[in-house]
Amino acid sequence: MEIEKQVLLLIDDVLALEGRGLEFTASTPLLGAVPELDSMAVIGIINALEEQFDFIIGDDEIDGETFETVGSLVDFVRQKHTSFEQRASR
Repeated sequence: MEIEKQVLLLIDDVLALEGRGLEFTASTPLLGAVPELDSMAVIGIINALEEQFDFIIGDDEIDGETFETVGSLVDFVRQKHTSFEQRASR
């Protein structure tokens, strides 16, 4: 499954958006725009991303820009996933 689709499914599930999250696009704003996305939900999404993609996200890797839009979050996951796969293949 494509990473963007997996991230959308995860957002929808963690935030209990009942399918609304599946309609988000890369330009959809997240932090400050989706009421369900509070600080606890951010932690829930980070934990779910770590579980879904089997990588660890360090505290110093995440900032407000990561959760600015769906696209910025998907880009972060793609970069993290790619670097993890490259390290695992060595």
